[in-house]
Amino acid sequence: MRAVLSPACLLLAVTLIATRQSAGADELAPELLYQKVLPSVMTLRVESKSGERYVGAAFFAVKDDIAVTAWHVIYDAAKVTAKFPDGSSCEIDGYIDKDEVKDIAFIRVPTKGRPLATISQTTPLIGSRTYVIGSPKGYEFSISDGLLSQVQRVDGFNQYQVSCPFSPGNSGGPIVNSTGDVVGIAAWTRNGGQNVNFATPAMEVLNLKTDLPVKRWKAMPGRRNTFFSSDKKKSSPEDEGRDTAADLKGVFKKSVGEEITVTVQKNGAQEKFTFTVPSDFVK
Repeated sequence: MRAVLSPACLLLAVTLIATRQSAGADELAPELLYQKVLPSVMTLRVESKSGERYVGAAFFAVKDDIAVTAWHVIYDAAKVTAKFPDGSSCEIDGYIDKDEVKDIAFIRVPTKGRPLATISQTTPLIGSRTYVIGSPKGYEFSISDGLLSQVQRVDGFNQYQVSCPFSPGNSGGPIVNSTGDVVGIAAWTRNGGQNVNFATPAMEVLNLKTDLPVKRWKAMPGRRNTFFSSDKKKSSPEDEGRDTAADLKGVFKKSVGEEITVTVQKNGAQEKFTFTVPSDFVK
């Protein structure tokens, strides 16, 4: 027996097909998407106040001379150089605004006329295709792809879990959808996971201010301990390390049997470890 669709069901089927065809028509092949987004992307070469050198990424958005990056890439900078896909470069003197919790920042880039990436103002669908462009391990302007795996609430706000591979050098780079709009900013990766990576939703940068004066690197304080503090005077980096380690042990001892998350920042990359503290963890 041949099934006969009611007019309402037939209309719904036609609407769904038309919607899918329309969405598919807007999607770009990866090579075309890369060509569209690449002119907005830059590599950041950062020298910290302690002399460390590492690589991150950023992209132009919102306003002509403003770029978006991850705060943890630049927060301890003494010098930052931006390199563009055409091979040119320039020095960046400082940042304009930042949100430390959401790990995003605006930097002012002294160049004009470069295309701005489009910030998506909608939440992407779970399972939708995503791409990341950055400089993993220093290999500049590389693209990789994956899926939006889930929207997870971490550190008090929603973050995008993506399966695009991240490496040091991707931080601050754009996560884009299949039409080339930026949906997130590459932020951190879960240690020990298989492409369990996280991005701050791009919509969050719209809460940053673009008209603040530039805060120059040389005026910023040196590397500070985000999680622990002490009023003791430190006679050397080694003494400071001992005191910080003692503080850390104290926190672990008080947290036996509890689940905690530890964030590690090194060489411009960020990793998070979540575990239940065992009784013999610190002796």
